[in-house]
Amino acid sequence: MNASSYADATEIDYFITNEDSEKVTAEWVVNTYSGRNWVEVFYREAKGWLGWRECQARGLKSLQRHLILVFCAYTFILWHKLTGGLRRKWANQPLETFVDALEAFRTAMSFRFVAWLNENRDLFAAHKARFGLVWA
Repeated sequence: MNASSYADATEIDYFITNEDSEKVTAEWVVNTYSGRNWVEVFYREAKGWLGWRECQARGLKSLQRHLILVFCAYTFILWHKLTGGLRRKWANQPLETFVDALEAFRTAMSFRFVAWLNENRDLFAAHKARFGLVWA
């Protein structure tokens, strides 16, 4: 509330929980609610950068598999951001955000793919030919 009594308050926030009333203290509410921000950050980044929004799977098993892949990708990128793994070779500036780390990862993958492609042009051309495409 924004006042010392219910009668004087013009704004009231409610928190609903299924926890026992003995456990729910003001400190518990603050600690629990403050952890929610990280859930929102994950959701925004997964939806915006890792393809969660573009998922077109309809079956439960397919949705679960897609979600697992998104979680794995998010964890992998975040781990590299926090440990500096991507920065050591693929960036010349600090990777402050998830997007920065993701871009460094994409740079690493594109470099590795181009290097592989230069050594395996015939194999890649044969792969494309199976689909009726010409790699020239």
